[in-house]
Formats: sequence, structure tokens, C-alpha cells
Amino acid sequence: MNQLPALDHRIVWLDVIRAVAMLMVIGVHCIDPFYISPTLGVIPEYTHWAAIYGSLLRPSVPLFVMMTGLLLLPVKQQPLGTFYKKRIFRVLFPFLIWSVLYNMFPWFTGVVGLDKSIIGQFFCYVQGNESQELMDSLKDVAMIPFNFSFKENHMWYIYLLIGLYLYMPFFSAWIERADQKMKRTYLLIWFISLFLPYMAEYISGYLFGTSTWNAFGMFYYFAGFNGYLLLGHYVKKGNDWGIWKTLLICAVLFAIGYYVTYSGFSAAAADPNHTESDMELFFTFCSPNVVLMTLAVFLLLQKVTVTNRIVIKALANMTKCGFGIYMVHYFVVGPFFLLIGPSSIPIPLQVPLMAAGIFLCSWAFTALMYKLMPNKAHWIMG
Repeated sequence: MNQLPALDHRIVWLDVIRAVAMLMVIGVHCIDPFYISPTLGVIPEYTHWAAIYGSLLRPSVPLFVMMTGLLLLPVKQQPLGTFYKKRIFRVLFPFLIWSVLYNMFPWFTGVVGLDKSIIGQFFCYVQGNESQELMDSLKDVAMIPFNFSFKENHMWYIYLLIGLYLYMPFFSAWIERADQKMKRTYLLIWFISLFLPYMAEYISGYLFGTSTWNAFGMFYYFAGFNGYLLLGHYVKKGNDWGIWKTLLICAVLFAIGYYVTYSGFSAAAADPNHTESDMELFFTFCSPNVVLMTLAVFLLLQKVTVTNRIVIKALANMTKCGFGIYMVHYFVVGPFFLLIGPSSIPIPLQVPLMAAGIFLCSWAFTALMYKLMPNKAHWIMG
């Protein structure tokens, strides 16, 4: 692994990747109103920039999964319960607390006398279906053990993360015994599985043994985010390429992935009869185009060197606050869009300005919570 300046034995370039991934996640949510909103989604300029930014930012979540694989695989020898307690409990309690807050927010707006339209302004996925009824909020809270609601749709990642934690000790047992050739073979088969969403759309809904009575086809056991876990573990030592060779290879990989993602999304958006599934098909995280983009970003950022200790400390604090930033940020996406969207700021600048503002506000709030409650904040903010 390339040796970079560290603080408290930190891998600084990994903090850089985490910062980029956080900004990408927030940026992805900033474009939600551009194509989800019933009013903005029919305006060509908004869907055009949704395609540009949405495609550019697709590596967001996969980067986090790759970092998880890099840091945790192979899992250290420890009782299974110890690993689960350390990893799952760390995310479970903040997840439950914030999920309840998001789902109770609509009822609270009614209690303080706000018009229910404020709910759709905060959470664009519920526009046209806003409700301030207590029972509706309580129903959403009761569903938390089973799935997220559209008030906190970013929480889908936490269900995924907990699932990966459950899986990792068993996956790790194979990784410890597998040589590099076996790992490459697994990654190759996984890469083939990434074409399944497109094959299901353009060839047949039932592939490789799947049917109405069987959802587990030939490549099912290699498919999903577990490939990103292994990919992160596999590339943890970086590469021996020089910076210019790395830049060239990563630029080509990213350009290919971006072209497919952008072209596919734009074509779906241009179809007046498109469905939500059509819009998301080329945005699918487990797709070959997104893998190419993610790998390019990861390999390139591994080459970043940070020497300024102030920046290193800031990156370390951002990493400490990272989970809290994720929990909080979706609450302020809507307000920032209300502030910036109707302004005279050109649409191309709105997304980066919103993302930067939301990131800084969420970071400041999380850091303040840690300062005010140094011994308890981790139960709320992660």
C-alpha cells in the first residue's frame, strides 16, 4: 500500500475517498427533485442536468462498500457475536432513532399548524401523497423492521449495510484461504452477473433458470454488492502504475461507464411513457457501467497525497462524523432546494452549491452533537 502522511495511523487517502463519496451521495439526493418531482420532472433542462449529475455521481454508494471490504476483510479472528455487536449495533441505534424522526416529521408539521405541502417540499418522493395523520406516521414507524419509507428513502443503504455485516464473517472465511487467482475468478463471474438487469429488460424477465417459482438463477450467488466488498479488498494495495498511467486508465474506464450511464438514463427520460424502473435501470449500482466508474475513482484517489496536517485532521473528523452526516443530510435536502431552486442561480451550479451547503450543515450539526454529548453522541449519530 502506498505510504501517505497519516494521523493516528490513519490511511489518509481512504479519508479522501470517503469525503468524495459523501459529497457524491449528497449530490445524488440533490438531483432527486430534478426528475422525481411531478412539476420539475417534465422540464427538459432539469432532466438534462439530472442525467449529467446523476451519471457523474453513481460511484457514491459502491465506493462506501469498497471501503468496507478494504477495511474489514478478512474479518479478524473473534467470536461471531462480538463482530456483530461491534458492527451492527454501531449503526442500528442511530438508524432506528433517525428513521423514527423522519417518519414522525409529517405528523409534527400538522401539530405545529403547517400546511401538508411542506412534507412534499422536504421529501420529493411523497409529493402528491402527503399525510399529517398520526396513524400514517405510526404505520411507517411500525414498518421500519421491514423496509424504509419514502420520507427516509436514503435508509435503504443501512439495510444493505447490516446485510453485508451479517454476511462478511462467512465470506471472510473463504477470502482467507483463496489465492489471488480465485479472487479474480470470483470477480469475473460477479462482473458477468452485473449485466443481468439489462438482460432482464431487453431479453427476458426470466433468465438462467429463474421463473415464477424460482427467483434464484445461475448467477444469483455471485450477484450483488458482495462483489464490491471483494473488489475493495482486492485493490487495497493499490497499483504500481505511475500517476499518468493511472490517470489515463482511470479516465478511459470512467468515460466508458459514464457514457453508458448517461446515454441510458437520457433515453429513458426522453420516453414520455417511461416508468420509474426505466429511469433507474442505468443508474443501478450493481451494473457494469457503474463498476467501471467506481473502480476508476477508487484507483485514482488512491494516488492522492495529503501533507497538510490541518487538512488531515479535518478529514479525520469528517470520517468520525460520517455516519451522522449520512443520517442527517436528507432532512435538509428539501430546504436547500427551496432556498436555491427558485433563485436565479443557473441550474448547472445548483447541485454543487446544494451539495456543499448540505454537507457542511450536516457535518457542523454532527460535530456539535459530539461536542455537547461526547460520551453519548455515538448512540445517536453513529
